[in-house]
Amino acid sequence: MMTLPPQHLIAANVAVALSEDIGDCDWTAQLIPAQQTAKAKIVLRENAVICGQAWFNEVFRQVDAAVSVNWKVAEGEYVYADHVICELEGNTQALLTAERSALNFLQTLSAVATVTRQYAQVVAGTSAVVHDTRKTIPGLRRAQKYAVTVGGGANQRIGLYDGILIKENHILAAGSIANALATAREIAPSNVTIQVEVENLHELDQALAAGATSVLLDNMSLTEMKHAVERAEGKAILEASGGVDLTSLRAIAETGVQRISIGKLTKDVLAIDLSMRLI
Repeated sequence: MMTLPPQHLIAANVAVALSEDIGDCDWTAQLIPAQQTAKAKIVLRENAVICGQAWFNEVFRQVDAAVSVNWKVAEGEYVYADHVICELEGNTQALLTAERSALNFLQTLSAVATVTRQYAQVVAGTSAVVHDTRKTIPGLRRAQKYAVTVGGGANQRIGLYDGILIKENHILAAGSIANALATAREIAPSNVTIQVEVENLHELDQALAAGATSVLLDNMSLTEMKHAVERAEGKAILEASGGVDLTSLRAIAETGVQRISIGKLTKDVLAIDLSMRLI
């Protein structure tokens, strides 16, 4: 389960965002007298799970550490539209310069957490847990996977370095599921997970026979998934993947699979509507 990423990673995310936005300087902010101060509020325009406060805070810290940030809601809290979620006070130029980058992080990560909460609620009461995938925005992998956990989901492998997922092309190149799995066991350290992807029940049987303890069921029908659960007999963790959405999710969870991975959580991000207003 992803916890809040280390501060140096958050700071690095923010530094890149500010660099691409500000460049050499913020010319528009210079319309305001350099010593002027102001207060501002962040208003939520739609219902959402709030996520990304650490990135928001870091933006203002890097632009002007003297800006005060006063949150009115907690990280992970579900908040209704038109609620003031944060108040700011400080140099007016700094407030305006930091505004867009700060909101970009907050609106994106809150969107991930909000959608994940919707999916997690649908599978509530079943044995299944909603998981993310590696289909993330480049540069924001750790941030988005953190947002998934804030929304009530769980993380699949973080990247290629902490988990082996033996897919169709790996199997073809290795010659068989058994060969690929045997090699994976030889090379993988104890902290690297091993999972085999299968596309039908015949391949599932091969994976189970080779001793697979984690199997991803790729684009299987509900009937196939039910049979897969019966065949696995609890010997392997089964994960459903492929084309999952809110309309199909509950039925998939009720087949008895333990995990359901959903790329939509992080790749189809529809930003939460937020705005900053000077008071």
